[in-house]
Amino acid sequence: NSIWVSTDHDEIEKVAKQFGAQVHRRSPEVSQDSSTSLEAIREFLNHHHEVDIVGNIQATSPCLHPSDLVKVADLIQKEGFDSVFSVVRRHQFRWSEVKKGENKMTEPQNLNPAKRYRRQDWPGELYENGSFYFAKRHLIEKGYLQGGKMAYYEMRAEHSVDIDIDIDWPIAEQRVLSFGYFGKEPLKEVKLLVCSVDGCLTNGRIYVTEDQKEMVSYDYRDIVGIDLLKKRGIQVRFLSERDCSKTLSAMQLGCVAKVSVTNKLQVLEDWQEDMGLSWKEVAYLGNEESDVECLKKAGMSAVPADACALAQKAAGYICKSSGGCGAVREFAEHIFLLLEKVNSSRKQ
Repeated sequence: NSIWVSTDHDEIEKVAKQFGAQVHRRSPEVSQDSSTSLEAIREFLNHHHEVDIVGNIQATSPCLHPSDLVKVADLIQKEGFDSVFSVVRRHQFRWSEVKKGENKMTEPQNLNPAKRYRRQDWPGELYENGSFYFAKRHLIEKGYLQGGKMAYYEMRAEHSVDIDIDIDWPIAEQRVLSFGYFGKEPLKEVKLLVCSVDGCLTNGRIYVTEDQKEMVSYDYRDIVGIDLLKKRGIQVRFLSERDCSKTLSAMQLGCVAKVSVTNKLQVLEDWQEDMGLSWKEVAYLGNEESDVECLKKAGMSAVPADACALAQKAAGYICKSSGGCGAVREFAEHIFLLLEKVNSSRKQ
């Protein structure tokens, strides 16, 4: 099995590879505004003769869970279906459309008004929700995503979310917090954020004056982010491989810091053990090769947009902001978003 992202966009290719996906570069012919998913899939198959079954997953369905996809794959591989597509059950009464100027009445489509039943007493109807389409190669080569021995897979209503227009975004964001997939293990509240100083809190540049004094710059948005984290009860600590104690003291952050560090992971493990935390309760923001093992260990990890490639590959989240330009604040907002997910799951 393999996971592919089909795109003609350099940034999408970069992100896809960072998260372990393989990339198929679309040709200009199937990258038009009018191009269909089927056209892109058929082009992909022309370059990959080893693929027998394609699962087309729509990026606009953010609440899709891996367990659903495993069951769908079994329908094709073990039960012999040629194509499987996603549906959702809806309880909506339909009426015929009457266009302006037409001299006729609307008619009920799926109910008898004389024997109107309660929605809760009606099983409803199945509608395609466009979340995914699985099909065997021979069908797609004929120009079909659905055909042969067909089956539908009914998704839970709360998982059936589709982002089609701008106003769908806020609804989708809230639905993801409550019903999205965040990994096999349950989320825990973050209790500690550890941040690398150079390249995360600062942009990594060091200015040296004539009298050999060092100066760095930072973004006030990051200071606000640190204060917000502390108000939420999250400890914030800093690491640096150089001696920047005077700089940190001048910034008056009020946070524990360890400088001249030769082994960041060892310091992180010591802090985690001293506070009695699980790794799920630790967040880490780093940007260099020396941060990679810490990024892998932490339950929640992130890198600034300009972090090195190895650090980006190890992180769970890549900020849009660069180091020293709001990355700490952005990661703080990301943590708050996931904390909402934790609180939502507890209420269920």
